[in-house]
Amino acid sequence: MKDTFLTISTISEGLYKEKGSKFLAFAIPVSSLEEIKETLAEKRKEFHDARHVCFAYILGNEGNEVRANDDGEPSGTAGRPILGILQSNNLTNVLLIVVRYFGGTKLGTSGLINAYKEAAADAIANNIIVEKTVDETITVRFEYPILNNVMRVVKEEEPAVLRQHFDTDCFLTLRIRRRDFPILLSRLEKIEGVSIVEENL
Repeated sequence: MKDTFLTISTISEGLYKEKGSKFLAFAIPVSSLEEIKETLAEKRKEFHDARHVCFAYILGNEGNEVRANDDGEPSGTAGRPILGILQSNNLTNVLLIVVRYFGGTKLGTSGLINAYKEAAADAIANNIIVEKTVDETITVRFEYPILNNVMRVVKEEEPAVLRQHFDTDCFLTLRIRRRDFPILLSRLEKIEGVSIVEENL
């Protein structure tokens, strides 16, 4: 299973003009459907006077949630070309919105496809593509006397420590890259007195 993915680092904008029509594009990093719905609602409100607010998104570390929307443009002329830009850059966790202000002259099917594609591509070109890792999270519980044994594993395997609590009862929540997770889990399980509270969150 792949444990890295490409996404964008920030919000960026793009622009394409054709025969008086203006296409404003926005590339936005997202992590959930709720975030996508909220962002779309905000953009529709912000550009309420625009003729069309078309979009596409790919979501999930595996890029398995995909949607494209033409918002009233002829079928396949807006959402699909926008989605094509995301796919050709192998991006996920990205929402790409293109807002069209109609300039009075129809562009025809190929003109529309090109305009949406160019605006979307411009927004991505104005961004920074980053590689991120797919991580797993684990919480372990143990008693204070074996703290050193646990911390030795943490030091050697180098997971990120998200939460820690050291008292008579100790807790540690750790996050590590998926490919390194089995080794971390196995080493922690071998320490007598360590119990795994939760994993793969």
